[in-house]
Amino acid sequence: MNHDVAVIGLGYVGLTFAIALADVGFDVLGVEKRPDVVDMTNAGEPHFSENGLKGVMKHVLGLDKMRAVTRLPKDSHADIYVITVGTPLKDGRFNLDFIRSAAKEVADNMQDDALIILRSTVAIGTARDVVSPILAASGKRFQIAMCPERTLEGRAMSELRSLPQIIGADDDATRQRAAHFFYRLTHTAVQVSSLETAEVVKLVDNTYRDIQFGFANEVARICDAYGINTIEVINGGKLGYPRTNVALPGLVGGPCLEKDPHILAQSLEQKGISLEITQAARMVNERQPIETVGFINGRLSARAGKDRPVIALAGIAFKGVPATDDLRGSMAHKILAAIRKQIPDAEIRAFDPVCTIAHMKAEGVDADSYAETLTDAVTGADCLIIANNHPALGEATPVEVAKHLNDGGFVYDYWNHFSDRRDHEIGQSYYAVGNTRKEA
Repeated sequence: MNHDVAVIGLGYVGLTFAIALADVGFDVLGVEKRPDVVDMTNAGEPHFSENGLKGVMKHVLGLDKMRAVTRLPKDSHADIYVITVGTPLKDGRFNLDFIRSAAKEVADNMQDDALIILRSTVAIGTARDVVSPILAASGKRFQIAMCPERTLEGRAMSELRSLPQIIGADDDATRQRAAHFFYRLTHTAVQVSSLETAEVVKLVDNTYRDIQFGFANEVARICDAYGINTIEVINGGKLGYPRTNVALPGLVGGPCLEKDPHILAQSLEQKGISLEITQAARMVNERQPIETVGFINGRLSARAGKDRPVIALAGIAFKGVPATDDLRGSMAHKILAAIRKQIPDAEIRAFDPVCTIAHMKAEGVDADSYAETLTDAVTGADCLIIANNHPALGEATPVEVAKHLNDGGFVYDYWNHFSDRRDHEIGQSYYAVGNTRKEA
């Protein structure tokens, strides 16, 4: 049996892409080594939260346009293979084990003249120096293109149909074939002249964002040092002024921004080039939990006659807008680690508006207990830490939250949900990144 497309890897990138392809009429085979994910996929149940995904899954499965398996069947082939497996950091270095394994599986299964598309985020040169040799060792003819994924979690099903797709290949025939494939999804394909160019596009895009946020967090450090409000500084400086558009500060993590700057910097090591700005921004963003938990510890220590502190950590997913339950690269893990180190006797409660308790436990969220609601998390706590920007975490003002906290309790907000509110709404015990002006 032949399929139009085989998607290797049904994580966040692969599953959304496979379902979007099936929705526009392709016959899609999804390959995923985790049997539980295969079973859920074939039952029409996404294994992560994503707006609009479940309904489309049910539709395409009902039309028999998509099915999932744990390995490429020997008696089944595809015209196009799309590799979407992860490239996680391991001991601070990018890891290509999944890429090599996926490429070998494709090489064994493909027939002559197959098109292989690498969609994973990879180090510069991976398509040419890692994937292509594995495919070539099969002795079969093939075409290879690098077409990086660039969707925003929470909006993938719409952005797959609207975002321009980057098409990188060494020859025009391959670029045209890959572009023709993507035109079934979107009207815009940006063709670039080589595999490496497409690899760099993805890494540069995400590293640019990381640097922007790193500078915003530097501004927050400046404002904390002088006891002024970062939001006032940033918003006031760019209002009506066309040459300044500083981002707002906050935690910077997730499966892309936590990883891609490292991949870019490490790619350049073999050229003897050090990316100082890239590395400095990443250092600022990675250091933030340690510095801010130090501030939180100071406020907790200032409470007279208090025993073991109770800390409620709300917003465990790496972001809240668009909403997701993705914990990969979430800075909440780093906050928890910093609390364990700096405040070892603390009792920690975890809550997330989207992540279930079962999911948090399965993903190793290091809390002492888990709450079903924000009220449950903060009742009897000494501190509420708001760790992502989900709108639900900004509904109750700090004054309202304080009614449930212990005497002397306070809110520390990494996302400045309330920094533009009046004093009577935030009270005397609200602190935020770049807004710790009430520190004693």
